[in-house]
Amino acid sequence: MTIVRIVLADPRTGRPPHGSAVNGQALIVLADDTGHRAVPLWLPGLDFKLLWVLLDRPAGDIVMAGVLEETAARLLHAAGVAVTAVDIEPAGEDVPELRSDTAAARVGLATAAGTRQVMVSAGYGLKLAVVAGAPVRVGDAVMDRLAVPVQGEDVHAPFLLPAADRPPGRPGQRRRFEPRNMAFTDGLDRWELAGSFLDAGRPHWQDYSCTAADRSAVLASAVPEPSGSAVLLQTIYADDYRGAAVTFRGQLRTTGVAGQAGLHLAAGWPVGPPGGQLRDRGGSLTGPGSSGWTWHEVTMAVPGDADVIRFGISLTGRGRIELRDAELSPARPETAE
Repeated sequence: MTIVRIVLADPRTGRPPHGSAVNGQALIVLADDTGHRAVPLWLPGLDFKLLWVLLDRPAGDIVMAGVLEETAARLLHAAGVAVTAVDIEPAGEDVPELRSDTAAARVGLATAAGTRQVMVSAGYGLKLAVVAGAPVRVGDAVMDRLAVPVQGEDVHAPFLLPAADRPPGRPGQRRRFEPRNMAFTDGLDRWELAGSFLDAGRPHWQDYSCTAADRSAVLASAVPEPSGSAVLLQTIYADDYRGAAVTFRGQLRTTGVAGQAGLHLAAGWPVGPPGGQLRDRGGSLTGPGSSGWTWHEVTMAVPGDADVIRFGISLTGRGRIELRDAELSPARPETAE
């Protein structure tokens, strides 16, 4: 077995090399530093966010009871059970890449009755390894088949989009992102489903859904009484807009909205994982009920110390909202005043 290091990538920088990208997937790299190679693992955005929270926390901190793996690790410890290792395994010998549907995790447990092994999802296994301080391993045969060489210290480089599709920047700089895929011709690539409904616990993680078709995006409730709110958003760095005003506009169409829906625009410093709350925000709401395609826009000043800008559509409660002809641009002088 090869011990690997978990390295999170920006969820907008890569794409699975085989087949089509699944909405909300994010890139997690399992790096073999000793062998100077790495293998990509594609997991749902929620797994990425929770891993981000767990890896970013101060040492010894307890994140929150809502992270199930945190609770599981504490319960195992209280019962005298130790997590010895988490092994990432493909579903078969011919699997071309590791994804949530082609990989699983085998968790080793040391108990009073001896060693036991439990199979869980790859995302659950990685999070459990982080909170339990257990090594993550990949079989040598799998590494030999799926890992690629890594030159230098950037383990993400082999899995990024082609250079023509990436924003320019010198090595060592963070990549600066302009709005991309605003016509949704690439599905929901670079867009992310987030919102307070994800904090309501596992029973509510499917309360909202999103899709893209006919050059428009759709955000809709998936149950009669959804919990919290949802936002379909794109995030860019605020470097080019700090201290100025920015306008987000687009055509909206709504169906059966019972709560609130509309454009979403926010800027500032993130609080929590990607998709979390920002310090400063603005919005342009539609009325309840249904409406045909109508232009909406919202303008806000970007704080001089802002790190990111997020824009998209939001929905609270039952209903459906669609967006097309989306555009983010510096505000016109008369609008900014």
